[in-house]
Amino acid sequence: MSNCDNVNKKLSLEEVYTCPVCYHGQISAITLMDAFYCNFCNHIFTPDMVKQSLKMADSSSPLSWRWNGKKWKADHPQVEWSWVIKLLAVGFVLLPTTLIGLSAYFFPPIPGTPLCWLPIVWTGLTFLSHLTIIVNIVIDYYQFPVKLYFKALGRNLWFRISPQNSSI
Repeated sequence: MSNCDNVNKKLSLEEVYTCPVCYHGQISAITLMDAFYCNFCNHIFTPDMVKQSLKMADSSSPLSWRWNGKKWKADHPQVEWSWVIKLLAVGFVLLPTTLIGLSAYFFPPIPGTPLCWLPIVWTGLTFLSHLTIIVNIVIDYYQFPVKLYFKALGRNLWFRISPQNSSI
């Protein structure tokens, strides 16, 4: 059954749904089990038919989604991104970068030495690593599957380039 047929229907083990993780594959019931399996990203989900929700069974983080009759909605507590959280995130990125940059400015290396470039690179790496941590926290909160997104993009590009391999 296609996803168009699932409009305003209750979650059922007999139906096939779009995967809430990768949005590319389809999840269907595993034979003789009360579980769903995605044919693209290979994740396993345990359904709760009363709450009309799915929980990812093969993940350490408690990812879950609710079925609203048409599509999946992320089922995580709503956290307001207040100005305090935003200020802490900006401070987490800028404070260490500023400290490293100021130390490189006030105690510069001797010009012409083999590692005179290191303080500038170290300052940039500090900024990028702290920014990466904040971006990962936001991606985890909103449950955006970056790796699966690029996998789907690569697979679609590969099949577009070589249509004779589409049966693989």
